[in-house]
Amino acid sequence: MSEDEEGGTRVVQLPSGERLLPPVPGTARAPLGQPAPPAAHPPVQGVAVVVGSRPVSAYTELTIEAPDIAETAAPGQFVAFAVGGPTSSMLLRRSIAIAGVGEGRFSVVVSARAEGSTWLATRRPGDEVDVVGPLGRPFPLPPEGTPALLVGGGYGAAALVGLGGLLRARGHEVAAVVGAGDQARLCSVDDLAAVAAPFVVTTDDGSTGRAGRVTEPVAELVSGAGVVYACGPMPMLAAVAGLATDRGVPSWVAVEESMACGVGVCMTCVLPVVGADGRSRFARSCTEGPVFAGDRVRFADVGTLPPDLVGADAMQLAHAVPEEGETP
Repeated sequence: MSEDEEGGTRVVQLPSGERLLPPVPGTARAPLGQPAPPAAHPPVQGVAVVVGSRPVSAYTELTIEAPDIAETAAPGQFVAFAVGGPTSSMLLRRSIAIAGVGEGRFSVVVSARAEGSTWLATRRPGDEVDVVGPLGRPFPLPPEGTPALLVGGGYGAAALVGLGGLLRARGHEVAAVVGAGDQARLCSVDDLAAVAAPFVVTTDDGSTGRAGRVTEPVAELVSGAGVVYACGPMPMLAAVAGLATDRGVPSWVAVEESMACGVGVCMTCVLPVVGADGRSRFARSCTEGPVFAGDRVRFADVGTLPPDLVGADAMQLAHAVPEEGETP
């Protein structure tokens, strides 16, 4: 590993030739953010009762009676539901961010997109669900007095509701931007508007709020923030984290990767993340995340196998197609 100077910023070069922390003209980039600390409490599994169900725009909000989960959950964590009932052929759980907690209950916002999530969205008060939680690493809280900017995309905004309320209760100034493709896909607008000022709504089609994506108001507000928190689609997280990093503001992103097990076994939710030693590895969204420092996630490489990842050479060999005459 070597170091050189470019534009007044120290650039670290790995043996592979990769340049870490490239300089941004006119700015001095801060060190990479630290990994989010592990949760303070272990998860539990049990059968819980649905006590509330209501439509929230294009989604469904479920309220679950589960004191063991609600009393230990922190903003940014999630729960994993078994779906389809006890005789279902759907073996994989559905992982959903916790939107709020209180009085022994927690709430989630479900987007009914496929068979499993549709089954979950149709649960009604009195129905029982098998659930594991709280899972994953929560959002780290900033130092006292730090102004925060929350950015939510689609139903990912629900994951920021509890965080916004907690930050306000601790005396932080909170601003928020929420966006979606159209008005029907906005989420948690009233909840976040109650804790944030300024508060900006955007829609891609201009059906409500400002026309366009969240990046424009984020670019206007990020310089006044001491920390940025975001949850939403991966392209949005990449853009928001990039804006924050370019202005020297730390960011935390809660990724919305599919988590088939939720406990770090299946490896279906891995992302390329820069480690504390400057080398990149696949990190599991369910256990090392879902909250990551925004400047550590290699968003451009999500869904690929970058050659400089630790262990990538072995993984590429394992997935290589044997040539004719070779033994697979």
